[in-house]
Amino acid sequence: MALISDAKSFLTEWIEAVSRAIDAMAGRFGRAPRIELVEHDDGTFTASASNAKGGVDLPDLSFRFDGDAPDPPLPETWNVAFRGSRIEALLRADHVMTDQLDFPSKAADFLDGMIRAQVDRLTPWSANDAVFGWGAPTSAANDRIEVSFAATSREKVAPLLRFAEAVGAASVAILAPADPSAPIKLLDRPLRSVISAAVNVPRLLRGILLSSALAAAASLLVSAYLGGSLQSELDDLQQHIAQRRAALRLGTNGSASGLGLLAKRKQTTPSSVMVLEAISRALPDSTYVTELRIEGDKIQIVGMTQDAPSLIRLIEQSSPQFTRATFFAPTTHAANEPGERFHIEAHITAYFGSGS
Repeated sequence: MALISDAKSFLTEWIEAVSRAIDAMAGRFGRAPRIELVEHDDGTFTASASNAKGGVDLPDLSFRFDGDAPDPPLPETWNVAFRGSRIEALLRADHVMTDQLDFPSKAADFLDGMIRAQVDRLTPWSANDAVFGWGAPTSAANDRIEVSFAATSREKVAPLLRFAEAVGAASVAILAPADPSAPIKLLDRPLRSVISAAVNVPRLLRGILLSSALAAAASLLVSAYLGGSLQSELDDLQQHIAQRRAALRLGTNGSASGLGLLAKRKQTTPSSVMVLEAISRALPDSTYVTELRIEGDKIQIVGMTQDAPSLIRLIEQSSPQFTRATFFAPTTHAANEPGERFHIEAHITAYFGSGS
């Protein structure tokens, strides 16, 4: 159960991460239609769409908020327009506090921290209870800059945020009319991407994962069935090959034809080249062979080494070709020789490797 729970948690986190990545890419490369909301003195909002979906021109719409719901209810054409759009709401001036701030010019790169630290002093709200922003700094006398500051309470903009979320907007921005030509942005919040507004990305990803799992299971079943059939055919083919090799070695029906005798002799006679190769692999680098004789099924080796007794074990263990290795003459060690002179004899059996 713990494994299933961990897998479910991992898949949930993966789906959320992929959804966020898709939303980020869509927000970066996809441009949402923009809808402007302007608040008037009587508390109503006027909505205007500068580039409505499908190129349809929508007439301006006026409404007020009854709680969080628009009054009157939005027409269906405007519901479609709001879905996946970017809402830019301009508050009326008496709902926003504005001030002109003065800083040294060197503070231009640190305005965010400096202004945030003074929100409690500049407004009746704390930094957590307010939404605030400032305009582009302008040069002033005595090497100083002036900055237009604006703020309002989060409670004031909460209905706008809930409305934007309810209509499925992609993002919402709250603006203050500090300067008619360049309003100050108090808040800019992404809600969902243009893709998420039209497609339920998590549901789509879950469908893709389920389809992939079903396809993988079907592939495994087909592979198991075909693999078993192919393995059976391979076993039959290998058996036929082995029978054919045996017939070629011994001659068909045990006949003693010339070809059969040659094949039998080849299989029972040791190969001198392979014997030389095997003995060269068996002897250590410190051993030198001065004489080597192959007579029938015996090999005799004479040479110099540092440890003659160990050669018996090395020769017998190095290859299945060599058996019953022994000394056929005494091992000697002369004063003018660097090691022991050995005389070893071993029996040879025909061996041509596992592929013969």
